[in-house]
Parts: sequence; structure tokens; C-alpha cells
Amino acid sequence: MESSEGLLTEEQREMLDIVEVLSSSPSLKSPGAKSSSVLLSEHYVKAPGGGKASTAGIAVRHVRRTHSGKHIRIKKDGAGGKGTWGKLLDTDVESHLDRNDPNYDSGEEPYELVVAAVSDPLDDYKKSVASIIEEYFSTGDVEVAMSDLKELGSTEYHPYFIKRLVSMSMDRHDKEKEMASVLLSALYADVINPTQISRGFFMLVESADDLVVDIPDTVDILALFIARAVVDDILPPAFIARARKMIPESSKGHQVLQTAEKSYLSAPHHAELVERRWGGSTQFTVEEVKKRIADLLREYVESGDTVEACRCIRQLEVPFFYHEVVKRALVLAMETRSAEPLILKLLKEAAEEGLISSSQMVKGFSRMAESIDDLSLDIPSAKTSFQSIVPRAISEGWLDASSLKASGEDGQANGPDDEKLKQYKKQIVGIIHEYFLSDDIPELIQSLEDLGQPEFNPIFLKKLITLAMDRKNKEKEMASVLLSALHIEIFSTEDIVNGFVMLLESSEDTALDILDASNELALFLARAVIDDVLAPLNLEEISNKLPPDCSSGAETICTAQSLLSARHAGERILRCWGGGTGWAVEDAKDKIQKLLEEFESSGVLSEACHCIRDLGMPFFNHEVVKKALVMAMEKKNDRMLDLLQVCFNEGLITINQMTKGFGRIKDGLDDLALDIPNAKDKFTFYVEQAKERDWLLPSFGLSDAS
Repeated sequence: MESSEGLLTEEQREMLDIVEVLSSSPSLKSPGAKSSSVLLSEHYVKAPGGGKASTAGIAVRHVRRTHSGKHIRIKKDGAGGKGTWGKLLDTDVESHLDRNDPNYDSGEEPYELVVAAVSDPLDDYKKSVASIIEEYFSTGDVEVAMSDLKELGSTEYHPYFIKRLVSMSMDRHDKEKEMASVLLSALYADVINPTQISRGFFMLVESADDLVVDIPDTVDILALFIARAVVDDILPPAFIARARKMIPESSKGHQVLQTAEKSYLSAPHHAELVERRWGGSTQFTVEEVKKRIADLLREYVESGDTVEACRCIRQLEVPFFYHEVVKRALVLAMETRSAEPLILKLLKEAAEEGLISSSQMVKGFSRMAESIDDLSLDIPSAKTSFQSIVPRAISEGWLDASSLKASGEDGQANGPDDEKLKQYKKQIVGIIHEYFLSDDIPELIQSLEDLGQPEFNPIFLKKLITLAMDRKNKEKEMASVLLSALHIEIFSTEDIVNGFVMLLESSEDTALDILDASNELALFLARAVIDDVLAPLNLEEISNKLPPDCSSGAETICTAQSLLSARHAGERILRCWGGGTGWAVEDAKDKIQKLLEEFESSGVLSEACHCIRDLGMPFFNHEVVKKALVMAMEKKNDRMLDLLQVCFNEGLITINQMTKGFGRIKDGLDDLALDIPNAKDKFTFYVEQAKERDWLLPSFGLSDAS
């Protein structure tokens, strides 16, 4: 009799095959997946007769008979139990590789991820500067902090130093806040350039929302730091306006900027109030330091006490500004020849003691060499005296000759044209000073034409802007207006490009006297572009002409380009010095066009003359002449000639301006003939009329126009 174990219907065999496939499926090995036995029990296998199928036939696959006759339950998937081999690929059983096994293969070792710490240069820098700041707060030694920061390098991270310095001091006493401001002023330009200082403060403003979590009065403190930076001339006032455009109005940073501007910088006597806000400044303003230096030098000349003078210099605690001591000492020696031996003795002793470093000594002499021509106007013997002091200082070993610039800074003449250039500089300084007093542009232009030295035009531009930067906004505005007039009258674009190149090349020396020189120069460049004195491409030309080591000049050009690329740049730059007499060439041209059109329709001569006079730009009246002649050609009537006659009779348009206007038409006559076919004939007629009425200079000719 056969055992019923092997008797399975076809349906039961198919079900077993399905269960076997399911049991080997990886998806069923995940947590929560049902086992094959459960699936099988859920699909109750029915016997052919409709009753319950016998499970004997199913169990046959899960029971194995041993030699002893015992039944051993085989593990799932045939992994086996005691006395069995287990399944072919058993991933449930932990395997151990024996490295001593002859068949050991290292490739069978499981992969092990090794986590290695990656060093972030910025994180390392932040840790280093934190220790420098902590040490500075403990010692108060500005010189050591400057030296440590220089040795640290990584100059591209300087904005983070500014952010860390200010944020660390914000959570401390007023003493540390004051020390932070003092250190920033000391680092300005010598260690950290102005652009990086602005970037560091902008980072602080951006992070105001985070800072306020730990420091509740962040808005007021940070606003005061910004105001103090503006007062100390290390941050331009325009920073607030620029930063405000990039900060959301709902942020704490916007409140910081608003507080700095309205609560601190707009108050009467705000500079003194801001400097004393943290219990009195440990740093004097630049003007105060200069005054103290002048006083101690005068006292030294009277007493002759070198030890006391050195002690007073040391008490100033501004070693980064000792070049001013050198310069003022040299000026005093030139003013009072009897004081020269004492002055040289003081400088020599200060150098030998290490009180005045070699670099500060060289800076002082270099500044003196740069301004020796101007000084000669007040002290005729200044140049001779300086030329005798320099070799003596070099021979005695307290002035490093190799560090002096080769281009005449040793006080020696540079060639046969030196005397001619010296005389020119002397004359233009007087002309510029007179212009600042009178605001008479035609008079200045006439004075330059009388000098008859157009090859020195770039030098005039350099001197004009340098003198303006050391004065108030009124003079800066006047310098820009004059520059526009000179470009139209007697300066070529090349003259102006070369003048700005000279300014940028000497910008580091200029910054010694004018702390915000870089930003001021950027504004002059941007203003020149807005006024059509320079084209935007000229900025690239200026940049290409700068020497490779003139990094400050390149940064100034970048700042000017940033100012020009901002929204509504034209209007803001025109008002960068508080408005005043500034004008844009396009605005002037538009006004002239409108007044001529009104005259064409009304014919009222007196009103047209009144409008020309109201323009207040007599140096630009050649534009009136040009546009009037073009309009006469287009309208085919000579009413405009009547206007020019009245203007000439009243002295409103001079013969020079009339000649320039006709000359501009002559230069563009070929282009004009494309729109007005009979332009050449009409212009010939106008020239004949002008000569009959004595409007033109005798030198004016038509040879090029015919």
C-alpha cells in the first residue's frame, strides 16, 4: 500500500511551486513580509472533493528522515539543522574570514569607510584671529595685533577678522568696544584695504538678526560701530546708502543702518559725541594727532631735550602714523634753518631707538619729496634744504636709500624739464586756489590758455583733484564741474585718462594725508563717466595703464565701476557731494534744445537770452551756437542767426565760444550732410555772415569744410 505522502493533485503541486518562489523572493525577507507557510495557510488547499486537503503531502518537503529514523525539521530555505550542509548562499549566517587560510582573498573583506577630518582654511583662520583678538583685549597692544595679523596672512579673509573683532567686543564692556574701534583705525589701509573693511561691516549688518539672539541691543551697538567707522574715516558715508539697498527692510540690519544714519551721524557735533560714547577715545582724531605732533616738535626746538621729545612721541601711541612726525619735522627744519641740527638729531635718535621704524621714516621722506614743489611756494629754499638733508640721513644710516622711490623722491632733479615743470606746478596751484574762491570757470580756462603748456594738462588734473579731496564737498563739486568744462574747452580725453592714471599711481601716498582717498577718487572717476568726460571703456584703459603693483588703483577703478552699475547711479553720483552746482552734459544739452525750440515757436529774443543766462554755463555756450546753426539748416530760416547776434552783442556768447561752435559744425559737416543735403552750402553762408559780423576769430577757416 502506497503512502499517501506522495499523492498530490496538480493544483496542490502548483501551489507548492508558488510558495517556493515566494519564499526565495528577497522582497519577502524584509520586516513585515509574510512567510510562505502563512501564505499557504491563508490559501487553504482544498481536496478535490471540496474538503480540506491532507497536509501530509505538503509536509514531505519539510521533513527529512535520518539514519536513526528520527524526523528533523529542516530550517527555512533548506539552511538545515544539525548534521546538514546548509544552503548554497547563506546570507543569514555571519561568516568569518581566516587570514591564515591558504585560500584567503583580501577582496572578500567587507568594505570599511574611514572618516577623515578635512581641514577648512576659513575655520582655521577664524580660530587664529579669535586668539589674536583675545590677546589684544588683554594687552591693548595695537602694534602686536597688527604684526600678528600680518604674519597670519590669508589676506582674502580680512573681512571675517573685522566681523569677529566687532562681534566679540559687542558682548563685552565699553573698554573693549573702544579698543576694537582703535584697532580698526590702525589696521586701515596699512594691513586691511578699504574695500575689505566695507565688506566686513556689511557682513556684520547682514548677520544682525543672528547677533540679536545673544546680544539684545545689537542694533544700537552695531549702529554706533558703523558711525564710529565713518567718523574715523575708515568707512565712507556712502556705505550706509549702498548697504541699505542690499538689505531687506524687515531685517535688523536695516534698522542698524537707519539708526547709524539718523541717530548718530545726523546729530549736531556728532563726531565728538560718537568718539566719546564709550567713555572717551583712547585714539585721537587725525587732526588732533597732527596738532600734538606740531606742538611737541615746537617744544623740542625750544628746549632741545631729545629724551623728552622721544617720550612725547611714544605717548602718542600711533606708531603707524609716525611718518607724520618725520614729515612735520622736516618742514620745521626747512622753515627754521637754525632748528635743522636739532631736528636731524631727533630723527636719528628716534630711528636708532626703534621708536620710528625704517618704513615710517621712508614714508615720511617720500611724502616730503612728493610735496616739495608745493612747499617751495612758501619756503623758497625748501628743495635745496631737502636735497642736503637726504644724503646726510643716508650716510648716517637712519634712512634706507634703497627703499626710496627712484623717480625723484631723493630730492634730485629729473632732467632739463624739471625747472619748467616746477614753475608750471607753482602757477597752477595759484590758479586752482583762485578758482575755489571765485568759481570763475572762464577766467581759469583763460589762465591755462595763457600758460600755453597743454603737455602738462594731466598734471593740472592731478593737482586739481588732489587739492579738492583735501577740502570740503563744495570744492569737490567745483572740481568735477571744472573738469567737464575743461574737457569741452581745452582738455582731450587722453589728457584726462593720463591725469587719472597719475592720480591712481600715487593713491597710496595720497591716502597718507587723505584717509578716504580711495573712495573719493572712485567718486571722481564715476562722476567723470556720468558727465561724459570719460566713457565707461576709458576705465578699462586707465586700468591697463596702471603698473602691475598698483593694487590700490585697481581697487579704486573696481569701486567706480560698482558705483556706476548700481540702480539710478546717474542721479546718485551727480549728488554725491550734496548736489551743488553739479550738472550733467545730457541735461544741459536737453535744456539748450528746449529753449531753442521755444524761441523758434515764439520768436521772443529776450526770453531766449534769459534762458541761456539761467543755464549758468558760459563755458558751454558753444553748444548753443552748434545747435542753433543745425536748427537753422533744418528749419531753412535764419531766425537763429538773429538770436546769436543778440547774444554776441550782449556778451552772453563770447568770440571764443562762437568760434568753437562753428568749429564743431565744421568738424561734423560730412555727417550732417547725410541728413541735410545742402548743409555745406548753408554753413558756408553762415560763416560769411559770422565773419562780416566779427563773430569769429581771424584764424577760423573753411578749407576743411569745402
